[in-house]
Amino acid sequence: MVQWWDSMSILTPIVDLHALEAAIAESRERPVLLFKHSRYCGVSCEALDELRAHIDRGAGGAAYKMITVQTHRPVSDAAAARLGIRHETPQAILMRDGAVVWKASHFRITAAELDQALPTD
Repeated sequence: MVQWWDSMSILTPIVDLHALEAAIAESRERPVLLFKHSRYCGVSCEALDELRAHIDRGAGGAAYKMITVQTHRPVSDAAAARLGIRHETPQAILMRDGAVVWKASHFRITAAELDQALPTD
């Protein structure tokens, strides 16, 4: 089980286009959950808490990545374009084999939904 203080270390920041492409490539080896976050949005902060709750139950074999929209908007825009999805914040995007297999935004990002999309150990 992951402890609450570890959930942030598991959530790796995506800060440039190279890291975004690396995350997409990594999804060919294991599931990658990309979380697009807005620090100043209450809904996004609640969604981040839900993601942490999911991670704290056991991260399993997935990789967890985060794009902070305020500081990395070009990367956020590139993710939307590259993955063929509409930009939303907050947004959770699950990738497998280089493709989006599940996504949710706003209040639909809950620990229960994340557990269902990406079962934990």
